[in-house]
Amino acid sequence: MNLFFICFLLLFISSPSAADLLQFTSVTKEAGIHFKHHVDARGQRYFIEPLGGGAAFLDYNNDGFQDIYLVNGADLPPLPKGRLDADEPPRNALYCNNGEGMFTDVAGAAGVADTGYGMGCAVGDYDNDGFPDLYVTNFGANVFFRNNGDGTFTDVTTRTGTGDTRWGTSCAFVDYDNDGFLDLYVANYVKYTIESDQVCMNKGVRVYCDPRLYEGESDILYRNNGDGTFTDMTESAGFSGSTGRGLALAWGDYDDDGDMDVYIANDADQNFLYRNNGDGTFTDVSLTAGVGFSEDGEAENGMGVDFGDYDNDGRLDLIVTNFQGQTNTLYHNEGNGLFSDVSYASKIGTMSLPYLAWGVSFCDYDNDGYQDLFVANGHLDENVQAFNPTGFYEQPNLLFRNNQAGTFDEVGVDSGSGMRLEQVSRGFAYSDYDNDGDLDLLVTNLKGIPDLLENGGNQNGWLILKLIGTRSNRDAIGARVKVTTGNLTQIREVQSGSSYLSQNDMRLHFGLEKHRRVDRVGIRWPSGLQERLEGVEANQILTLVEAAIGSSW
Repeated sequence: MNLFFICFLLLFISSPSAADLLQFTSVTKEAGIHFKHHVDARGQRYFIEPLGGGAAFLDYNNDGFQDIYLVNGADLPPLPKGRLDADEPPRNALYCNNGEGMFTDVAGAAGVADTGYGMGCAVGDYDNDGFPDLYVTNFGANVFFRNNGDGTFTDVTTRTGTGDTRWGTSCAFVDYDNDGFLDLYVANYVKYTIESDQVCMNKGVRVYCDPRLYEGESDILYRNNGDGTFTDMTESAGFSGSTGRGLALAWGDYDDDGDMDVYIANDADQNFLYRNNGDGTFTDVSLTAGVGFSEDGEAENGMGVDFGDYDNDGRLDLIVTNFQGQTNTLYHNEGNGLFSDVSYASKIGTMSLPYLAWGVSFCDYDNDGYQDLFVANGHLDENVQAFNPTGFYEQPNLLFRNNQAGTFDEVGVDSGSGMRLEQVSRGFAYSDYDNDGDLDLLVTNLKGIPDLLENGGNQNGWLILKLIGTRSNRDAIGARVKVTTGNLTQIREVQSGSSYLSQNDMRLHFGLEKHRRVDRVGIRWPSGLQERLEGVEANQILTLVEAAIGSSW
């Protein structure tokens, strides 16, 4: 009996009945999304092939509905046989949400149909003009698109000075110095070129190489100068000393001191937790905090990461996804700068061992007031069973339902046809794209069409908050919100970039169980201003503007 079957049996025994669970349905084709991720796979097993690509939710035209940006791959030199230089190359896509469940690709007209070898993306209003801008990482020069506010974008890479040419992966906007302007952090992977690609074998079978064959790259931190340009602050901020193989990152105020810290998930290397010192510098505290290695002190293959408060104790916890045979590692924030590895105690560890995991996020999919976990899975090698009979190339994704007692049940198999799909998944992002109060899911698939999974039948209450900064950066990235309803208290932070190569809806979603009214909403803005509202009606999307609420926290 192999490990995969044992874990499936445990899942079946412990899962709630299907009648008790919400159902997810794939509506990709019905929604008009026809994008297909391109991989120039010609049997060479180039190291880059299995690692893309990301996705973002953003309301690029400010019509109140979240649109979708999808990052594509590209051909690798030399061109594949039969493809000519004049042929239309693969490109990224921007799907405009018409508000009625349909999307239209407007990337060409909007000016964001990048044809580089794309990896990830992030969204942030870097110039505070009220329209979200877009940054795209590539295997090659990254690209920065400024939103013109009229449905089009302008490539401002050269003007902003952000066209780093190393292998960029995940990225995120953040106001790390709380000066009101969004800065930008880009994780970089390894020093690699097609010419330096190595041949690797496993039991006589050609496979993708171990990342440890390639030297890691340092990341890059750009500080926003407030005039449309950025300055590389990597060295002076304290990030240049460590070179991991960065695949994912998440910003969050884990120590609740009012400034944003960052966690970097590295592939086959120590993960980093950089504490913001509040003076423009950072200190790596991963070892003292207990989040640099696995419970056994091993460096894991970090793929995806997110911050979230899954037990509603007011502190941000961490989830990191890893390779097959490793746990998806859940770190509980104990306070005082310390975390504990609760992967097995939470029941996530055992269930994650058979899978190779990538995108991940904390998200309250059933609106019960406790954040659940979604994990996107898929192997590297389509011939995995030739050298590992317990491995599977196409894999189901995992949906961990929060039991509200520190443990999770994996309920994906009973949560609708959309959760029973087996794909080679990579990126993941969530949004309430249809504005009905529950979170829908978007999963990107290597060499495939993405899965837009609609959440159906949720009867619990909810509240969605869109924050607009005035003294703070306009997106209010870094703002912390506390929502209290009876004995249920939740926190969320406005966040750009997380998961793997991807960007969630930046509006803050709170499930309210059966409550139809929120007792109190408290906001701590990045500027330091604290405000609150009382007696807020549930089941609405509410826009809150800094310094216009009127009551102090």
